[in-house]
Amino acid sequence: TSLITPLYSLSFWIRFENDTAKFQFVETIRWLPYPNINFYIGIDGISSSSVILTTSLTPICIPVGFYSVRSYKKEYMIAFFICESFPIAVFCPPDLLIFYVFLESVLIPMFIIIGVWGSRQRKIKAAYQFFLYTLMGSLFMLLAILFISFQTGTTDPQILLTTEFSERRQILLWIAFFASFSVKVPMVPVHIRLPEAHVDAPTAGSVIPAGILLKSGTYGFLRFSIPMFPEATPYFTPFIYTLSVIAIIYTSLTTIRQIDLKKIIAYSSVAHMNFVTIGMFSSNIQGIEGSILLMLSHGPVSSAPFLCVGALYDRHKTRIVKYYGGLVSTMPISSTIFSFPTLANMSLPGTSSSIGEFPILVGAFQRNSLVATLAALGMILGAAYSPWLYNRVVFGNFKPNFILKFSDLNRREVLIFLPFIAGVIRMGVYPEVFLEC
Repeated sequence: TSLITPLYSLSFWIRFENDTAKFQFVETIRWLPYPNINFYIGIDGISSSSVILTTSLTPICIPVGFYSVRSYKKEYMIAFFICESFPIAVFCPPDLLIFYVFLESVLIPMFIIIGVWGSRQRKIKAAYQFFLYTLMGSLFMLLAILFISFQTGTTDPQILLTTEFSERRQILLWIAFFASFSVKVPMVPVHIRLPEAHVDAPTAGSVIPAGILLKSGTYGFLRFSIPMFPEATPYFTPFIYTLSVIAIIYTSLTTIRQIDLKKIIAYSSVAHMNFVTIGMFSSNIQGIEGSILLMLSHGPVSSAPFLCVGALYDRHKTRIVKYYGGLVSTMPISSTIFSFPTLANMSLPGTSSSIGEFPILVGAFQRNSLVATLAALGMILGAAYSPWLYNRVVFGNFKPNFILKFSDLNRREVLIFLPFIAGVIRMGVYPEVFLEC
């Protein structure tokens, strides 16, 4: 089933017509007794690539957990199929209420995955923290959606784009939407739920939030906040720039001092996603295209390191950096594969991250040169923590006192990593295909 879904979504991408901005493959189902609220879904150029990313990650997560999860395997698989279904509905909803329902429904299976199959004693606390942070922020957006529905009689964004709100109402509604999307990106200071959830979640449970769920926040900004509230968006752009620059520099510096492998990857993900918000709010073609490319790139670039760490944890039951060293001589295949996401995290030219971050900086420089300069520090710091982590784990002295037995990646694990490597190189060498939609 997990293999059929990406093939089916790929067929939509092949049949997608690039010469129109309208939603395609639209399906409408009457699900509430109101004339203007329908189960109304479809895809356009922005959502088509996100849907393919979602359906492509699930077949990779299934074999990862099939051997490492020892209990409740059937329930584990059910939870992951739900985690695939709900984000697909999030990425193709012309209806605002449908978007909210499925956006929050993803929290339920993720709460169960972290709380039941987590790896640390603090997994229950991390699951509640992940759930409550996200839910509390989204309640403000629910109130805003209800207000919009009562005022206009519809929750269809295509109609709302032609509806004029007063500047005061736009500001209040923008703040309500921001409360939800900022937690999901996440932005400082509501970012703390993400590293804790990543550390306590199982390996595949870290791939889903990093590769898919983080995109729902930036997708919401691009789909709803920016076009629906055109007067409030420029008003809050300096605020977004400030929070994003703080997040890039702060989380990059925090990444350098972490000792847990998963926390290192989680904090670096926060820095990269705040690059996306800078590009979106630059309000020019370079920034927006760069942010879309970086959103797609972040899927494989952030997921592959979590899988590498998961392979190490399955063998040695620790994620502390000091216990590792000299893996190049004991696990050469793993060390080679780990080098690809490391180089992409550094935004090396020829990888997918550089294709996204460079247009973002160009777009930001057109709006505010200081913001672009400070954001570029994130690339410099990325070139600091990424090779430093790789050097400590792969090179250096072998530590037989901590880990007595090494085994390299097997054939199944190598096959899991190949799509990530191919995706990073494909997007880095020829990104035009992702911009044609």
